[in-house]
Formats: sequence, C-alpha cells, structure tokens
Amino acid sequence: MTDRTDYTLYEDAVRVLTGWTATSEAADDARRRTLDLLADGPVAMTRAHRAGHVTASALVVGDDGRVLLCLHGRLGRWMQLGGHCEEGDRSLAAAALREATEESGIEGLVLDPEPIDVDVHEVRCGAGDGSPAGPSVHYDVRFMLRAPTGAVERISEESADLAWFAPDDLPSPLASGTARQIAPALARQL
Repeated sequence: MTDRTDYTLYEDAVRVLTGWTATSEAADDARRRTLDLLADGPVAMTRAHRAGHVTASALVVGDDGRVLLCLHGRLGRWMQLGGHCEEGDRSLAAAALREATEESGIEGLVLDPEPIDVDVHEVRCGAGDGSPAGPSVHYDVRFMLRAPTGAVERISEESADLAWFAPDDLPSPLASGTARQIAPALARQL
C-alpha cells in the first residue's frame, strides 16, 4: 500500500471505531482493543504489522433473511466473507465490499457503512510478501451487505464452498464470532 492510501484508510478506521456504538459487550471490547492497535499508526492496517492488523469483512444477507457464508479453504470453518485491506481501499467499508464481491462473485451488493461487529482473533497469515504464514492477530471490522434479488454466488479460489443458510440453521464448524454478527445484521434496514 502507498503511504497516502495507508493514511486515508487508517484515518477512516480510527474515525469509524471511535464513533461506533458497539452491538455487544464483546464487540465493544474488540473495538477498544483495535483502537489500541491503531495507536501504532497506519502500519497497523497492513499485513507487515506482525503483531496484528486490521481486516474488513462482510456478512451478506439475502432478501429472504438467509446469510451467505463461505467454507474457508485454509481454515476449514464457515464464516463471513472478507480479508486483508489492500492498496486502493479508502475505507474499511469499501474493503469489506471489495472482498465480499471478489469472494462471492455477486455484483450489486448494497453496503451498510456502519459496522455490525468487531472481532479479534488469532490467525496464521503471511505478510503479503511471499513469506510463510506465521501467527498474527486479525482485528476484523465487520459490515452488512444486502444481496440483490436473484443473486447467484460463485465460489472463489479462497473458499472450499459457499452457501446460503437460515440464521437458525447454521453450518458446522463455524468460525468463532460468526454467529454473533447475524442478529445485528438482520436488524439493519437498508
């Protein structure tokens, strides 16, 4: 990422998380921890920050109330779509929309720019420079996206599977924090 992009994305992250009213006690704790991480400056938005970095993801909701989850190819768990911020991402919400569009193949997703959750979890990921995956922490800011009527998903190379689920009939194994974001997402009206 270029320095200016890093700084713009960084400013957005600080602004969003400072002004956001968390949807749960766990999300508020994660919000505070993420703001502490952001005290390290714009580098905290990148994989190069090995102590941890901010990521963006999105729970895609259909007009029938079902949610789109992916079976992550490397992790082997069902979760929302999302990942690392990249050069050109000017906001966390834009990064989440980009990631969800890439991973679902669905065009025309409608973004709710207000986060629905923040989750902090350990992962193994590379620094983006071809180095081997090592332990790190994702400070994941999560958004809700509405799928257009009749949307047809396509599995990306990052997923082993991609499917729609009713909120009361979620698949297993489910990544930690995935279920917690469903109620706030469904409560949103776009």
